[in-house]
Amino acid sequence: MLRTRKHLKFSTFLLTGEKFLFNFLCYHISMFTALLKTMRPRQWTKNALIVAPLFFDRQITNLVFLERVIAAFFLFCFLSSAIYIFNDISDLEADKKHPQKKNRPIASGQLPVMVAWAAEIILIVVLLPLSYLLSPKFAIIALIYIILNVAYSKWFKHIPLLDVLILATFYVLRVGAGVSVIQVKLFSPWLYVVTTLLALYLGLGKRRAELALLADDANSHRRVLQGYSLPLLDQLITIVSSSTIVAYSLYTFLSPIAIGNHALMLTIPFVIYGIFRYLYLIQIKHAGGAPEEVLLMDRPLQLSIGLWGIAIFIVFYFIH
Repeated sequence: MLRTRKHLKFSTFLLTGEKFLFNFLCYHISMFTALLKTMRPRQWTKNALIVAPLFFDRQITNLVFLERVIAAFFLFCFLSSAIYIFNDISDLEADKKHPQKKNRPIASGQLPVMVAWAAEIILIVVLLPLSYLLSPKFAIIALIYIILNVAYSKWFKHIPLLDVLILATFYVLRVGAGVSVIQVKLFSPWLYVVTTLLALYLGLGKRRAELALLADDANSHRRVLQGYSLPLLDQLITIVSSSTIVAYSLYTFLSPIAIGNHALMLTIPFVIYGIFRYLYLIQIKHAGGAPEEVLLMDRPLQLSIGLWGIAIFIVFYFIH
């Protein structure tokens, strides 16, 4: 009888321990999932711009530079994730009122603010020294990226026009980060112009999508939207999209790599279609609130970008 009682107590202890361990693991897995979601790995596609200098400089086969660029890519991915965490902490109250952003882990309470701050600090403390080891210039760009993002979250995002210009600067910094870890030979400054204009195009499209989605309630969710209107954004998008096509066209026959060979101009139609397709998605399908989501989900746009990439690769590495 005594043995039976001891056996029951031991069994109860084991069941309690197993239940505690199960709940402990579920809690931490849930926390990790929420943190990963806050880090926005889907938006890491933006950091592909870091590879652009190596590709457009016709050095993609240089294994030493390729390794450095890949390292820079992943460092910038985690660096941008640290910024996303910071932004979600800063925008906590506004996100709670947003019809879509209220489901974000921090705004919904899935990820405690203290845990988010801890992850933010760890990422910054680890990433900056690693960035310096890769390249001092890369570390400077990373630091500028962090400071500018903090300034954007606190002040610039509330100022119409300046907000999208700062957003465009983040894209240009990614290109600069790619340049900083290699030795460029044929990289053209025109690509900085194209990157700036394309980033402005995406930023204005995002503002238009937000304004259309939130309608009369837009000002309570994002203060800067009170400085915009749909007609104004449509005009700005028209100007920027046209300028992007012109700038890319100029690159195809004025860049060092295009001198003496105009085959690069054959890639212009893919760029035109991509810009037209995105404009169609913004105005007809009311997409564009999250450009990275559009890129990952719209097949015609993916096909256009894929064909453009193949055409560029053939011209750079087989025709020249």
